[in-house]
Amino acid sequence: MSEIIIKNLNKSYGNNKVINSFDIKIQDGEFIVLVGPSGCGKSTLLRMISGLETVDDGEIFLDKKLINNLIPSKRGIAMVFQSYALYPHMNVYENMSFGLKMEKLSKSEIDQKVNEAANTLQIKDLLGRKPKELSGGQRQRVAIGRAITRNPKLFLFDEPLSNLDAALRSEMRVEISKLHEKMKSNIIYVTHDQVEAMTLADRIVILNNGNIEQFGTPSEIYSDPNNIFVAEFIGSPKMNIIKIDKENIINGNTLKVLNNEIKFKQLNLKDEIYLGIRPEDISVKDEHNIKFEVKVDLIENLGFERIIYSSSSNNEIKIKTSENVQSSVLKISFPENKIYLFDKDKNRIR
Repeated sequence: MSEIIIKNLNKSYGNNKVINSFDIKIQDGEFIVLVGPSGCGKSTLLRMISGLETVDDGEIFLDKKLINNLIPSKRGIAMVFQSYALYPHMNVYENMSFGLKMEKLSKSEIDQKVNEAANTLQIKDLLGRKPKELSGGQRQRVAIGRAITRNPKLFLFDEPLSNLDAALRSEMRVEISKLHEKMKSNIIYVTHDQVEAMTLADRIVILNNGNIEQFGTPSEIYSDPNNIFVAEFIGSPKMNIIKIDKENIINGNTLKVLNNEIKFKQLNLKDEIYLGIRPEDISVKDEHNIKFEVKVDLIENLGFERIIYSSSSNNEIKIKTSENVQSSVLKISFPENKIYLFDKDKNRIR
């Protein structure tokens, strides 16, 4: 286990700023997930930590040691790639032992490390197979096993499950989580999948255009988003955002939304704002104080729950419910304490 400190990290490709003043401290044994839309800088950041990309500016410390100028093999880091990156002409044992042979370890040490990793990942019966004889999930286990054998200070995972089907992704999430619990290792994990982020992470970094939008636990990110970007990015379906124009700001503490007057305490509303409400916080029953009708456009039946896509006064409203809804028009409601407010710059104010 090792502490990781990244100070003021920057990376550009020409005029394209990919990582902007990235600053973070990761505690011993933490599982950190970097999440954000495609092109936000997740993989570039991981490659800078691993040494596969140069750093324009800033410092990376691993176990209190500056590693910026160290070659990848000297950093004490193991990386698991999206594409598995297995040698097709080598069997599983040879793939898992290749890095150890390069370190000139003895045959007995190599055997011990490979067999321990194979036992941990339940792939001991696959050691004689070539990659082409393995399923996607088995190949990913081999790639993880190759990383484990090196006993690194830090594991880096670059979207390792994106090539797997939904059922296998779920299974591998559980295996990676169990592996982290067993090894108590530091992991930095890159994904665009919010489910992976929420289920695996001790803390999540939300990235957008190379900037940290928010860094916190899954619960903090979900229940206390800094801005609309974070609020919409975490949660499925994403949070409903309703724009409230200036003419619907009745006074500094009162606004009108969908024919409801809502009063708040200690606000100073002047300009247009945005109201947010999560789909799971909306009821299809008349049980809360904020009520309005919506026209049902589409219902997705997921068995245990339904996602209702509806509209009201040119606003799209998504609802998540376990109720069996049949009507084309619904009277829905939600409580004031579930409302989020954002200013005209889309930053959170309540």
